[in-house]
Amino acid sequence: MNASLEESIHSDKPATKFSLANLLSKYGIYLAFLCLLIVLSIASDSFLTISNLSNILRQVSIIGIISIGMTFVIVTGGIDLSVGSVMALSAVIATSLAQADNPMTLLIPIAAGLLVGMACGTVNGITVARWNVAPFVVTLGMMTAARGLALVYSDGRPINNLTDAYKNIGGGYFAGMPIPTILFILVILVSIFVLHFTKFGRYVFATGGNELSAKLSGINTTFIKICAYAIAGFCSAIAGIMLSSRVMSGSPVLGTGYELDAIAAVVIGGTSLFGGVGSILGTVIGVLIIGVMNNGLDLLNVSSYYQQILKGVIIVLAVLVDKKKH
Repeated sequence: MNASLEESIHSDKPATKFSLANLLSKYGIYLAFLCLLIVLSIASDSFLTISNLSNILRQVSIIGIISIGMTFVIVTGGIDLSVGSVMALSAVIATSLAQADNPMTLLIPIAAGLLVGMACGTVNGITVARWNVAPFVVTLGMMTAARGLALVYSDGRPINNLTDAYKNIGGGYFAGMPIPTILFILVILVSIFVLHFTKFGRYVFATGGNELSAKLSGINTTFIKICAYAIAGFCSAIAGIMLSSRVMSGSPVLGTGYELDAIAAVVIGGTSLFGGVGSILGTVIGVLIIGVMNNGLDLLNVSSYYQQILKGVIIVLAVLVDKKKH
């Protein structure tokens, strides 16, 4: 009796310790976000107002959609540096077809922009998966090429004179909510379902976790990778259309540096750069942490230079935590 009691005591201790560590590993990012909200709400009376929170959601919606696409790529063990440039290319294509002096159905410019973004992502995926070229190199090349194409197509100038229907995508409201926020929520819900509740999603995690084992299990890892990059391109196109609508101009320099913010949000949200681990909800929290931090520091009149330093420190810490897990 005493021996069995002693065994149970010894077996319970490691389990409890493991559960606590596992709990912190899974929910630490949510705790950090909650602490950030509490600190900023105390530091600034303007932070927890409805108008400010609505403004934060509108601001993070664009980078949030890009980050969700990036999550699919990083979970497969890849990276996509071209999302900002693909945004710009999709935006100039869409805005060129949404001219007020030559109006056409809104679906045409939207479809054109989305197809261009998906095509760029598919090219990235094929080059990475079929030709076995490093994702960093492939997407760096696409980053340069897509930006160049955007400059050539627009002759280096912003495309203005957009239809009211197109402008409404980024600046309008539906049922009292900003349309960009609604689109962001829809993308979140669809992505959660695809990545976490479908066979395709399980294959994405399997490919990133151990590609060789996934292949031996009968998973077409080439197809999975191509799809992941195509999704990233598609999400970049959505964000490009939203941003060009919001600023009422399709600029070829749109989205410059957005790839770094997207990668930062994904890593902060707990997605592993080694692949095979991550979640859409974690990415959303990562996006919100960056957005809330920037907004709170602006309210406190902290220089944007210090904001960049703080963001860099957070990214490095997130990567170090990820490396320690592995």
